[in-house]
Amino acid sequence: MADQLVDLDAADEEARLVEARPVRQGFLPIVTNWFDRLFIGIYLFVAIELLWMRFLEKAIPLTGAHLLSLLLLVLIVWKG
Repeated sequence: MADQLVDLDAADEEARLVEARPVRQGFLPIVTNWFDRLFIGIYLFVAIELLWMRFLEKAIPLTGAHLLSLLLLVLIVWKG
């Protein structure tokens, strides 16, 4: 059992020497992964649809909301 001990100081030093992956820079003001950006996009999709139905559906068909929401979802997931 004694031969399985790990030197934690050496492990910390090794972790500092390993280059970290570059942080992805997008236009969102937070650090996100693809799933976070997908969640934000879906949340925004629902919000746009509801606001569109409340304020604009009489003047502009709901298809406009679908297209705008899908465009923003793809933009956020790809570039966010």
